[in-house]
Amino acid sequence: MWVSSVWRATLSTGRRGYSALEQLRGILDRELEGIREAGTWKSERVITSRQGPSIRVDGISGEILNFCANNYLGLSSHPEVIQAGQQALEDFGAGLSSTRFICGTQSIHKELEAKIAQFHQREDAILYPSCFDANAGLFEALLTPEDAVLSDELNHASIIDGIRLCKAHKYRYRHLDMADLEAKLKEAQKHRLRLVATDGAFSMDGDIAPLQQICRLAAQYGALVFVDECHATGFLGPTGRGTDELLGVMDQVTIINSTLGKALGGASGGYTTGPEPLVSLLRQRSRPYLFSNSLPPAVVGCAFKALDLLMGSNAIVQSMAAKTRRFRSKMEAAGFTISGTDHPICPVMLGDARLSSQMADDMLKRGIFVIGFSYPVVPKDKARIRVQISAVHSEEDIDRCVEAFVEVGRLHGALP
Repeated sequence: MWVSSVWRATLSTGRRGYSALEQLRGILDRELEGIREAGTWKSERVITSRQGPSIRVDGISGEILNFCANNYLGLSSHPEVIQAGQQALEDFGAGLSSTRFICGTQSIHKELEAKIAQFHQREDAILYPSCFDANAGLFEALLTPEDAVLSDELNHASIIDGIRLCKAHKYRYRHLDMADLEAKLKEAQKHRLRLVATDGAFSMDGDIAPLQQICRLAAQYGALVFVDECHATGFLGPTGRGTDELLGVMDQVTIINSTLGKALGGASGGYTTGPEPLVSLLRQRSRPYLFSNSLPPAVVGCAFKALDLLMGSNAIVQSMAAKTRRFRSKMEAAGFTISGTDHPICPVMLGDARLSSQMADDMLKRGIFVIGFSYPVVPKDKARIRVQISAVHSEEDIDRCVEAFVEVGRLHGALP
């Protein structure tokens, strides 16, 4: 309906408007065809059930084992998390129809922010609709043309986009290369503030930032440290606090951004946590916070309960770590190359984009839901199938996934 109404409106403007639309269609058609020809077209499979270790997929009979969700702790469909969301919906309504600073702050928003700060052992926290928004809102509000930001070259797209929005001087250091970071820090000494920005765990490769070395260099050269913990919060470290806990530098990382949309219930939402004056500044100047509606009460209720469960016991964290080791060791023994170390993101490196897509399709035929990743999500010639382990996968689930990979790998020549 939208296309037809636009088409009629364009025709009414005369030949010139018609030609512009036709030109746009031609450009878009050629761009889309190029994506198909390159074998990097991304189709969306439609899930007809709750998120979980086993799901139902439209057009496929029976249940499918899901090995590509960010549902690290299995809390997306946890009965207590669902009940908490239903209760918040009943008590506080479907939404606020407002931004936070107008009439969109409820008691549960403030309670969740306090809970997040307590969890991370920080002074304060601020909620956003997503962590993409948190990253988009941080750098522009904090940094000025007098400052500098130093970013790992493989940081998440949201960090890169957030940095682009700010007016600080921008330095990019080679991935996990501490010598290059030190060289950039020396070069950046002329600036007022220096902020080192890194993912804690890199989502495409499953590798972990060397935060001990980063924090040591930051202290040596008078810099602040920012860490995006989206793929670490809830499950890395002895109690799931993230990479700063895992590596023993919780008191040295200045700012943490993370998400509620992965391990912590999997619904939506993101946040910044750190010094109270910084959070106060973000409430005044962060554009995604000021111009976005408040998080829906049901999302807030789910996330609060997920944090309660996590802070009450670390058993689920330990369970996932053991299952991650099982998958990695069995896949490597079979002859696959698995990127990263000891992270539930387990990228099966294949190199060729078309191969990764075809193997993922054949895995689905064998009842395993995985997705091939290729350019531009990852660098060219670095295509892979990214497997993600969840605490709610059984050992039998993991073994079945490995067996399917071996069968499909041999079918396509990825294994001898």
